Order: sequence, then C-alpha cells, then structure tokens
Amino acid sequence: MAMMPPTAGLPQTAGRSWLASANHPQTDFPLANLPYGIFRHAGRSRIGVAIGDRILDLRACAEHGLLCGVGCEALEGCGGQCLNALMACGPQAWSALRRRVASLLDEDAAGEIKQRVDPLLISMNEAEMQLPAVIGDYTDFYASIHHATRVGKRFRPDNPLLPNYKYVPIGYHGRASSIVVSGTEIRRPCGQTKIQDSDPAFGSTRMLDYELEVGIFIGPGNTLGRALPIAEAEQHVFGLCLVNDWSARDIQSWEYQPLGPFLAKNFATTISPWIVPLEALAPHRVPATARPPGDPAPLPYLSAPSTDCAAIDLTLEVYLESNQMREAGAAPVLLSRGNLRDLYWTIDQLVTHHSSNGCNLRPGDLLATGTISGAEPGSEGCLLEMQSGAEAVRLPTGETRRFLKDGDTVIFRGYAQKDGLPRIGFGECTGTIVCGALS
Repeated sequence: MAMMPPTAGLPQTAGRSWLASANHPQTDFPLANLPYGIFRHAGRSRIGVAIGDRILDLRACAEHGLLCGVGCEALEGCGGQCLNALMACGPQAWSALRRRVASLLDEDAAGEIKQRVDPLLISMNEAEMQLPAVIGDYTDFYASIHHATRVGKRFRPDNPLLPNYKYVPIGYHGRASSIVVSGTEIRRPCGQTKIQDSDPAFGSTRMLDYELEVGIFIGPGNTLGRALPIAEAEQHVFGLCLVNDWSARDIQSWEYQPLGPFLAKNFATTISPWIVPLEALAPHRVPATARPPGDPAPLPYLSAPSTDCAAIDLTLEVYLESNQMREAGAAPVLLSRGNLRDLYWTIDQLVTHHSSNGCNLRPGDLLATGTISGAEPGSEGCLLEMQSGAEAVRLPTGETRRFLKDGDTVIFRGYAQKDGLPRIGFGECTGTIVCGALS
C-alpha cells in the first residue's frame, strides 16, 4: 500500500495557538511541534501531546468527540496506555491526527472548540512522564565519523577507523529492558576491569560516561524476510527523541573484544519522554553531509534517490550539574554543542541497513544514532572525547571531570531553529548518578 510522504501534513509555517504558553519564543512545544508522549495524571496513564506548558489528553479528546476526521485505527490508538498501536498506523493516520490536533489548538479555532478543549489540558508540572512505548528491541549505531575517529585514535593513532566503517553502518543490539525515561536515577554499575598488567578485578566503574545520541522510533514494521528499500525508510519512522546511552569505559575496554559492548552498556539507557514527529522537523531538513573526496560511495542499497533533505539541522547540547554546583546555586554548565546533521550515515540508511538482511522491525522498536560529535572542539558527544593529554574538563566551581562522579546530573537538550519559524524542541533528557548497583 502506498504511503504519503512523512513531511505531508501541517504547513511548514504553522501559526499561533490560543494557548499563550505555546507562543513563547523559547518554548520547546509550539503549535508547529506537537510531540507525543505518555503521561500519568490522577492515577491514569494516557497518550498526550505537548503544547506550551500543557499536555493535551488525546484519550479524553477521543471520548469527547473532538477527533472527528481521524481514522478508526488512529482513534483507537489514542486510547492506549502506550504509543505502539498509534505507531503502527502509518504516516497517513499520523498526518490526519496531527492536523486535527493542530486545528483544536490553533488561535483561529472556534470559541466552542476552545471551551471543550481547555479542560482537557493538563499542566506539565502535575504530570509524571513515562516511557512512550513498549520497546521490544533496541539497536545502537556508531554513525558519527568524528566520534569514531577521536575514539579510534586513542587505541590506533595511525589507523583510527577500521576498514569497514565507510562501507557499512556499524551497530549492535542493546538491552531494551534497561531503557528508562528522563529523570530516572542511574546507579553506578559494577563489572570486571583490568588495569595494565594487574589481574582483572570486579567492582564499580571508575570511568562512567554519557553518550549524546538521537533515538529513532519505528512505526509500521516490515515482515520477516522483507527488506525495506531506502526510498521507503522514513515511512517507517514515527519520530525522534533524545538518548543518553550511558557507558562504563573501563568495563568496556576489558570486555568489548571479540563480541562488542555488554555490561559496559546494558545497565541503563535514558530517553527523553517526548517523540517529535518527522513532520515537525520538515522545515529543518538539509542535505546530507558530503563525503570527503576519496571516500567510497554508499553501496546501491544504501544510496537514496536524493540526499537533498536526508539530514536534519538539529542542535544538541550537553549540560552538567554537580552536587557542589547545586549547593552553590550555580546553573548547569554547557559542556558541548553538536548537531544531528554531522552524521556520516543518515537516518534512512540506518533503518534500511537494519532491515537489509530481512530483520523484522516492529512498532515501538528503538534505534539510536550512536554518539553524535562534530569536527570542532566543543562539539564532542561524550567525556572520553573531551580529554586532551593531561587536561580534564573544568567546572565553574573549580572541580574537574574526566568521568562522571556520584551526584552529577547530565542534561541533554535538542532543538531546531530557523529564522521566521517557531523553535522545535525535544524537552530534556536527564539522569543523575547515584552510588553503587544494588546487591
């Protein structure tokens, strides 16, 4: 069945809302965004759409007959306690629902509509955000060549990239059960480590790090044995979120050969609670980053008909707040600022490659880009990359960091901005380190 392009839906210059907070220049959630999430309020978990400083209860909208014109499948999906059923509906249903929700919140909505919708808006301060979907599978990629090069130089100064990097999107299967929503405390994990010529020892990691990533939530899946052509890849993407794929570097360096990450990565992955639709990011599509002269062209199955809009101009920021900074009343400090457009492999290519062997993706599956880093200093996506020689990261309080300490809070923020258009934000993805895994 033919599906409509994922950018069809709201006009790129979506207007103002009758809800004042949605029109603030610095809000993450203007009328042009309308991301989906799962919130808990008054003892019930429901699907909501973020708008300004409120959450619109979609189940209540359906029950009050406000979602007319939305297909039966999507209408039924709005009544769930997770987004999986809505994710399975596909781009046509998502677009119809998005247009209807926008019409309810638009400043030109009839007075009678405003009166019916206003009681269904919940303050974000009164809601508890939850995981947006039942995540059956999680795959983490390694799609930033700048990250791969910096890390590779630490171990192979003369040959940082392995021979396959420029030919194949590298990835590994992560642990879905330990994915947690923003705000969840992260316990410092234990594992085996080995220092130089000493025997291996078991204990808490001393080299805990964050990894700045973007998550890709799968919508309609594919049947086992059927690969997804790259021209169809985005029709299977429900939306994007922020991801912190925490990493214990000392555990990882001892265990990762020959099969790759295991205990160093599977203890926790934090995601932001709101899933931003690709439609909302349509005005911020940009050409894919050109490959340097001499790099191989992607193999035919990874070559899109056009790469003019294959990337997204999405600013990504990392902030750190230590215990000492909190006690002093100091604001979190900006550690780095990168951009999603700097990936070597595009979202389309990651989805296509994942299914190219016939692997069946399913609604609610999560793919992550891997650490996103730029070429310039200040755009590194993890602490490991920020260390130069004997230098460590210096905080405003005079503290230094090579890796995270107990009490540190890591905050990710993401937003797309363009003159004349509202800011499209992702909210925050946060986690605070606490001591020791429970025995």
